[in-house]
Amino acid sequence: MRSTLLAIAILLPAISASADVLEMPGETVGTSLSKPSKGNTMKAVLHAFGAPTKKYAPVGGGSVHQPPITRWDYPSFSVFFENSHVVDAVVPGSPPALQRSEELQSSPR
Repeated sequence: MRSTLLAIAILLPAISASADVLEMPGETVGTSLSKPSKGNTMKAVLHAFGAPTKKYAPVGGGSVHQPPITRWDYPSFSVFFENSHVVDAVVPGSPPALQRSEELQSSPR
């Protein structure tokens, strides 16, 4: 009897273990979109990706601590420049990959 209970106690956690898959809206799994890298210049982006579908006027630029930020929209992504260098390229509707996920903690219940 005792060995049966021991076997059940050992096997039960292994049998009941499961995982959920969280799918984010707009997320495309397994596809990699080519977009500009951080640090590229406006000239390099124009050369690699052509003219954007829409260019926005610079915002900010009033001081050294607030440089001008410019946005260019392409059909599948948007590029953000600080002065004339890429600071980020994003896919609208697609959340960015988690950074430093080891720092995330679940809230106490």
